[in-house]
Amino acid sequence: MSNATASTPVQPLEGSARVWGTIALSAATFMNVLDTSIANVSLPAIAGDLGVSSTQGTWVITSFAVANAIAVPLTGWLTQRFGQVRLFMASVLLFIISSWLCGLAPNMTMLIAFRALQGFVAGPMIPLSQTLLLSSYPRAKAGLAMAMWSMTTLVAPVMGPLLGGWITDNISWPWIFYINIPVGLAAAGITWAIYRKRESATRKVPIDGIGLALLVVWVGAMQLMLDKGKELDWFHSAVILTLAVVALVGFAFFLIWELTDKHPVVDLSLFKRRNFWSGAFATAVAYGLFFGNVVILPLWLQQYMGYTATQAGMIMAPVGMLAIIFSPIVGLTVGKVDPRRYATFSFLVFALVLWMRSNFNTQADFWTIMIPTIIQGVAMAFFFIPLVTITLSGLPPDRIPAASGLSNFLRITAGAIGTSAATTLWENRAALHHAQLVESVNTGSSAANSAIANFAASGFSADQVLGQINRLVDQQSFMLASNDVFYGSAMLFLFLIPLVWLAKPAKGTGASDAAAGAH
Repeated sequence: MSNATASTPVQPLEGSARVWGTIALSAATFMNVLDTSIANVSLPAIAGDLGVSSTQGTWVITSFAVANAIAVPLTGWLTQRFGQVRLFMASVLLFIISSWLCGLAPNMTMLIAFRALQGFVAGPMIPLSQTLLLSSYPRAKAGLAMAMWSMTTLVAPVMGPLLGGWITDNISWPWIFYINIPVGLAAAGITWAIYRKRESATRKVPIDGIGLALLVVWVGAMQLMLDKGKELDWFHSAVILTLAVVALVGFAFFLIWELTDKHPVVDLSLFKRRNFWSGAFATAVAYGLFFGNVVILPLWLQQYMGYTATQAGMIMAPVGMLAIIFSPIVGLTVGKVDPRRYATFSFLVFALVLWMRSNFNTQADFWTIMIPTIIQGVAMAFFFIPLVTITLSGLPPDRIPAASGLSNFLRITAGAIGTSAATTLWENRAALHHAQLVESVNTGSSAANSAIANFAASGFSADQVLGQINRLVDQQSFMLASNDVFYGSAMLFLFLIPLVWLAKPAKGTGASDAAAGAH
């Protein structure tokens, strides 16, 4: 991608302007990230209210994810065309309008269309919030800027299901979208007041129509494949095979076109930089592992451990506590400590947490399950900031939006893959454990005979006894499957550590270089 002519360097903000700028940008990011998960627990209510099945209701999530994944890597091109501040303001205002339309949607078709619009216009918001935030802080405090930004991206996915469930239960589901309106208007007003005179230079770069079309085709096909795979039994289905082929061929043509076009819509030349590709891939894979496990834990608790949605939410909520405490410390010290060390520490703590979860059993109490969640907050605090520092280090100012957009695209896509892979593996391992456990339920097993006798003595009929035995086998098999997923994820976090050490920190500090890229 041709680089825009560099703008006159802007000075970091000071005093209350920097505080309010940070709050406004963080609020916009929080609103955006919240919407990736807030609808999850509201799907039954939305589907029932609009008269469709829960399966069709999942398109409310998928349509947002597909459109968002397509829009995020366009950030670099759009920034050159319209400028950072104008593009960010347009993204926030259009997000507010599309949120309002989602709440007003009279049927599922319109809701899906408005969610796709919401996901698309939200694309540039997160990369540009990073860029504008970095430009607001001096080099020495670049890590602190990323700490402020990362806290919103860490807390929002956990808050989403809690807030969405409460709003759906106590008000009505359209309000999960309406709450974006006051937050968005406040963020837009403050951002415009502070940043309107800090616009980046623009140039008219031609739109890469073919590259954009290929991006839509392969990302759309891949997201549909991931979303429908479990339902259609993956590659035993002709539909899934077709989508896989379309995604693969579309991706191949997309790579060829973008690497040869004069004005590509996605700047793939960033992958020539070792720090960018090692940091971006480490972030993406780790985020995919984290997100997959975030989905599995509440599913297991609610479906097989008897937890309510609120109780499962309480288990997940403390993950943000230590993250909020440690993030500013990491931000202030990442300029003095090799960010690769911090990222390594993060992956080690993630591995420890997942190993602890791999030892859960059906007798695990509330606090036993919650302790690893609390510890995980430490890993999250040391995760985003050092990896963003590594990924953006050494980049010139005009390439930061493109780099941030592309790395966030990889992260979002990895999150979708991680969710699909984790849930599929969980169910497959559960089926395997179920088959193995059923083999031990026979007349020669004293444990089985004892359980059958106890149920029979309680007044259960023969069919009811078998039903109870099957329920216990189900509970055990999904518990063992959860242990398998947690243990495998722990090992993968350890294997990711060498990828981080492929990066070369610049002389001085990576944080300073990342900050320098913004001013």
